[in-house]
Amino acid sequence: MTEYSQIGSSKDPIEQQLIFDTVGDHYQLMYVGWKNRRRYHGCVLHLDIKKGKIWIQHDGTEVGIANELVNLGVPKEDIVLAFHEPLVREYTGFAVG
Repeated sequence: MTEYSQIGSSKDPIEQQLIFDTVGDHYQLMYVGWKNRRRYHGCVLHLDIKKGKIWIQHDGTEVGIANELVNLGVPKEDIVLAFHEPLVREYTGFAVG
């Protein structure tokens, strides 16, 4: 997540905020700010850790954080694509829950 937060220009008025709740195991990357008279506020990544599995609640990246995690050696059975409804998850190749 830290790597994704560093993408962009240092002169960009949109701030990337990393939000880490290490007690509750909730992690988010947010974009916040104003650009060209337009307000930006949104979640790019939202990950939770539940019962030893990484739950991807939201993934707004182009590459896909699940693929990045697999490339880093995290087994697919330890990753839940929580943005898919439970009935669909069994067909994703990742953990169901």
